[in-house]
Amino acid sequence: MAHEQSQPASPSPPPDHQPGRSDIRTAFKVDIVVIGAGQAGLSSAYHLRNLGLVPRRNYLVLDKSPEPGGAWQYRWPSLTLSTVNRVHDLPGMAFAEAIVGLDPEVRASTAVPTYFAAYEQKFHLPVYRPVTVKVVCDRGERFRVETDRETFSARGLINATGTWETPYIPEYPGAERFAGRQLHTRDYRAAEEFAGQHVLVVGGGISALQLLDEISQVTRTTWVTRREPQFREGAFTPEDGRAAVAIVEDRVRRGLIPGSVVSVTGIPLTPALRAARARGAMNRLPMFSEITERGVRWPDGTEQPVDVILWCTGFRSSLDHLAPLQIREDNGGIVMSGRLATEVARDPRIHLVGYGPSASTIGANRAGAAAARELTARLGLA
Repeated sequence: MAHEQSQPASPSPPPDHQPGRSDIRTAFKVDIVVIGAGQAGLSSAYHLRNLGLVPRRNYLVLDKSPEPGGAWQYRWPSLTLSTVNRVHDLPGMAFAEAIVGLDPEVRASTAVPTYFAAYEQKFHLPVYRPVTVKVVCDRGERFRVETDRETFSARGLINATGTWETPYIPEYPGAERFAGRQLHTRDYRAAEEFAGQHVLVVGGGISALQLLDEISQVTRTTWVTRREPQFREGAFTPEDGRAAVAIVEDRVRRGLIPGSVVSVTGIPLTPALRAARARGAMNRLPMFSEITERGVRWPDGTEQPVDVILWCTGFRSSLDHLAPLQIREDNGGIVMSGRLATEVARDPRIHLVGYGPSASTIGANRAGAAAARELTARLGLA
C-alpha cells in the first residue's frame, strides 16, 4: 500500500523520483486536482487562485500536453482566427493582450497556445506537464490520482479533459474491407494531400463544412449526413446562446448524454459556405448503409467509389480515467447538478467543466468559476 506523505505536490518531480519504480508509489497531497489545462482547466485554476487557495498546496493542474495550448495546439494548419469560432477571453486577461497586432490569418494552433502560455505565466498557475492521468480511484475521504509519473491524493477533482482525445467514428458494415484511407477530423492537416482523390466527407457540423469547403476547392468531394443540417441567417445573438445552453443543460441534469450546442443553434451561413454552395460542393446526400471495398453503398443499391472517407463525426467526452468512480448512468450519461451543472450528482466532490453546456469557450469560463466556488465551499476551503 502506498504511503501518503503530508507535503504538497510540486510542479517538478521530486529529486529522487524514478519513473517506472513499482516498489513504492508516494502519493503527494493537495486539496484539489484540476485535470486538463485547456480553456476550462485554466479558468478553474484562475478562480481557485482568486479564492485564496495556495498553488501546489491547495491545488494543482495536471496537463497531458508537453506545451500550453490544450487541444488548440493540435488543430489543422488552415484553421485560422478568421475561420474558427470565436475564442473567448479567459478571465482576467484579454486575448489581445497576449497577441499584439492580431492578424486574423494567423493559425489558431499558434495564436491560442501563445495566449494560454502567457496566461499561465501571468497568474503563476501551477501547471504540471507533461503528465498523463491514468486512473482516478475513490479512497474514502480522498481520491487517488495515478499518472504516468507521480501519484496524487486529492480531496476534490475538477475534470477539464475535453473531448479531443476521444474522436467518435460510427460503426458501419464493411468498414474493415475498405481499401482506401479513413481518417477523422483530428487527423486532418491540409486539403492538398487529397489532390486527385475523391473524398467522402461525413458529418454536418461546423468542422465538417469547413473541411468540405477546403477540400472541394482542390479535388472531388461527396458530402453525406445523417440529418439535414440546419443553417441560420443573420447574427448569432446572446439570447440564442442562452437558449441553446439551457437545452443542453436540461439534458445533463436529467442524466442524458449531452447533445452539441451547434445542433441546437444551427450553423451560420458564412460567405465561404455560400460560395461552396454556389459551386455545388454542398449537395448533401443521406447516409449510406454500408462501406464496400471501393466506396460506399446506399439502401437502394446506389454505389459511390471514393478514395478517402473523412469522418467529421465529432468527439466524446474524455472521461475513461474516471471509470472506477462509477459516475455514469446505465445509458452512458451523467446526472449533473450545481448552479451551472458542473457538479456530479453521485459525488459532489467531482466537477466536470467543458462537459455538456460548458463545452464551449465562453461556457468553459463560467463553468470554471462555478466549479471553483462550489468545490472550495464544499471542502471548507473558501
